[in-house]
Amino acid sequence: MTIKSGVIEGFEKYSQFCSLKEFNHHLEMWLAVFKHDFSKGELVGLKRLARFAAKIPGVSNAKIGTVLKAIHEEYNELGISRSTFKRMIIKASNLGIFTVYETERNNGSQSSNLYVFNRFPNGEPPRKEKMNHHNKTIIPSKTKTIINNKREETADRQKITMPTEEHLFVSDRIPKSFIELAKYFFPSAKAIEEFWRMTKIAAYKNNQENETDTILSVSLDSFRQLVRKMKSTVQVKNPAAYYTGILNKKFQEIYFSELMEMGF
Repeated sequence: MTIKSGVIEGFEKYSQFCSLKEFNHHLEMWLAVFKHDFSKGELVGLKRLARFAAKIPGVSNAKIGTVLKAIHEEYNELGISRSTFKRMIIKASNLGIFTVYETERNNGSQSSNLYVFNRFPNGEPPRKEKMNHHNKTIIPSKTKTIINNKREETADRQKITMPTEEHLFVSDRIPKSFIELAKYFFPSAKAIEEFWRMTKIAAYKNNQENETDTILSVSLDSFRQLVRKMKSTVQVKNPAAYYTGILNKKFQEIYFSELMEMGF
């Protein structure tokens, strides 16, 4: 069927989330990994678009002008440009954060896009079902099957993706920012502490054990790279070992960079 423009309630069937809380959680996981792929202005646009996807969790039909106006008013006339917002749409769509569907009015003219936010995948790349000017239809039976399957799998998926309270028992020696990132993907306190232990060992082996800021920066970048790899089509059999490899490579780069600066 062709997606016709209309009130937002008419697009409820496209939502992949059971609640606003669940949508916000998955959006946080997307941002935990890909936040640094966006400029400051693009990130403002993405977060504002997500706020327009609150009535129907994860689904927005807001016009670009409407979103830009809201940003302009919120930031006291210091908004973002239309080109910045469009760049954000292209980046977020390519990363799989949301899928963009074209809609049309009853007379056949194009209306505002429909933005359907995707669930954060568990080790597999997100499904992308983009529509273009030559393909504006969705097969009803296939769409219904996909939606029903997602509903049926919600409970099982939540066991994997929804955070538990166990991370609250992580040692207070571990930086909060590392815990906040790691808990989405490895929620157990034991796993988080093990990742941080490997971080400290790698820092010691590369003469960086006293560089607190460097250790934290390298650990966060390395963990994000691990998650990116886990999201790819290449299976990571041993995440801990892969993470350690990334750490050592980054610390070695810093070490040799410092030697060069010293003239060695």
